[in-house]
Amino acid sequence: MNVLSAPERGSLLSELAAGDPALRDRLTERLRSVERCLRERTARTADPRVAELVGHVVATGGKRLRPLLVLLGAEFGEAGREGVVDAAVLAELVHASSLYHDDVIDGAGTRHGAASANARWGERRAVFAGDWLLAQASRTACGLGLEAVRANAAAAGRLVRGQSLELLGPGPGVAPLDHYFQVISGKSASLFALALRLGALQAGAPGEHADALAEYGEQLGLAFQISDDLLDVGSTARATGKEPGMDVGAGVLSLPVLLALAGDAPGDGELRALIAAGPAAGTPPHRRALELLRDSAAFAGAGALRDERLELARTALAALPGTPARGALERLCDFVAHRVG
Repeated sequence: MNVLSAPERGSLLSELAAGDPALRDRLTERLRSVERCLRERTARTADPRVAELVGHVVATGGKRLRPLLVLLGAEFGEAGREGVVDAAVLAELVHASSLYHDDVIDGAGTRHGAASANARWGERRAVFAGDWLLAQASRTACGLGLEAVRANAAAAGRLVRGQSLELLGPGPGVAPLDHYFQVISGKSASLFALALRLGALQAGAPGEHADALAEYGEQLGLAFQISDDLLDVGSTARATGKEPGMDVGAGVLSLPVLLALAGDAPGDGELRALIAAGPAAGTPPHRRALELLRDSAAFAGAGALRDERLELARTALAALPGTPARGALERLCDFVAHRVG
């Protein structure tokens, strides 16, 4: 996943809050509070070795998109209420815990441009770090009330199910495309929906608004993961910070790859053969597969499926009042649709 530095995060926030300096300033200040709390929570251990390990992903940066979603969800209630910042911290702790586990599952050597925890300390310690963060998230949820505890537990269950399905592959009778959406629903959409629901709950927003925000988050999360798949194929190393086609080279069945394998266009026979052969990243067959995939109906089809999910996200927003925060969420759909990094 790609990194947004603090200035880049500020640029995104300014884009989302366009035309409303008060919203921009409010979100900026609260994100600073979230950042401070994240670093304090991950340092809250008597053993400095544990603090270094569990704080590794937080310290190396990230988009902080889930905390931002919490804060935007809170705008539909009393955004300044106590607990909103802690809810944003909770959302990022759950997300960070999943990254440790994902890197172990994927055998990833880097995260946010730095050595991954599993590469630096080994898989056993990386799994421990993910578990520690998940426990810290649960402790944080307990301070936010029963509804937050329930929402966090449900999202954690979906997250683990998504990770397990990714490991196990499609079950008997499950189509690969259905399996793909089951995986990303658990691993990606669940955390977007959790973030927005937590923000609404902590701010005392009406229940119907919390439900609409969670549905928006669900669809946005699916679209966001599809956009990641498209970036892996169609972007550049300069834009994303990593070499293009890494998922393709690792044999990951991303959405464009799945659609290509399921296609039957005669002109795509070479592409399907290259993908099936599993070309190693950086080799001429790998570069050829990427070239064909970028120009394929499968790539365009994945983009269309992303746009369908974004339209569903926009539809969910129709149930919300026309506030600056709703405008920010609408612009976030545009951001996902046109991501280059």
